[in-house]
Amino acid sequence: MVFQPVIPLSGFGGWNFLQTTYDSQLQTYSNSPQIKNDIDYFTEKFAEPMAVEDFLSDPRLRRISMTAFGLAGEEWKTGYVRTILEEVQDPESTFLARLNNPQYTRFAEELRPIDGKILLTLPDLERVTARYAAESFELAVGEQDNAMRLSLNYQDEITDLVTDGSTDQTILYRLLGSVPVRTVLESALGLPAEMQQLDLDQQARILDEKLKSQFNLSSVQDLKDPEVVNRMVSRYMALDGLNTNLAATGPAATALVLLGNAAGFGSIASQNLFLSGL
Repeated sequence: MVFQPVIPLSGFGGWNFLQTTYDSQLQTYSNSPQIKNDIDYFTEKFAEPMAVEDFLSDPRLRRISMTAFGLAGEEWKTGYVRTILEEVQDPESTFLARLNNPQYTRFAEELRPIDGKILLTLPDLERVTARYAAESFELAVGEQDNAMRLSLNYQDEITDLVTDGSTDQTILYRLLGSVPVRTVLESALGLPAEMQQLDLDQQARILDEKLKSQFNLSSVQDLKDPEVVNRMVSRYMALDGLNTNLAATGPAATALVLLGNAAGFGSIASQNLFLSGL
């Protein structure tokens, strides 16, 4: 049986609770039998170098390793994974650069085969299995509250997408190409879903303008600043809580909620007050 994350509230209040209890909840989740069994299985199998074909033929190993790199659900793409592992061995290949997917790049570099075999040292195994536990925990969080899973994904991914040496245009393309990051940004910035119908250059320009006007950023590089990350996720979660409360109440009840809801960020009125300060 796997420990289920405890999320007593939606919106900003629930997010604050999850952030405060994250380490202890993750530890409890990591110690649950299913996760420990997966980690033990992965560690045992990679105790010795493993042939790429043996790895590809083991669905459990593919599931664990791909989940660890934010690629849960894509373990069925055996042929694609084979191509990734072949390309990362070729110093002249530009395949991964053109793919421009940080998750697949990290996956390929961590499992980079040598002479057709994958060799993971003890530190490698500890790093991958820790990632597996954390990513699995975030998926479990998403089963209860998808907005919180997206916020955790945003925190994880933003520093991988906003890298030193990359142009602002390249970073904007990466942001638009990441589903969880894009979802958080679109909601926090009030961008319409119809924007996705525009060509990519127009989308990038609109996103750049909104980031600079609403968050007073001098460059998209500022997105990886911890304070900016916190502001972005806080705004997203507050808006999600607001929308959840509005959806749960009919039009006639909304006025009563605004006038008499409980104190704290769980209330619509207080979330509006909070948003005005972001």
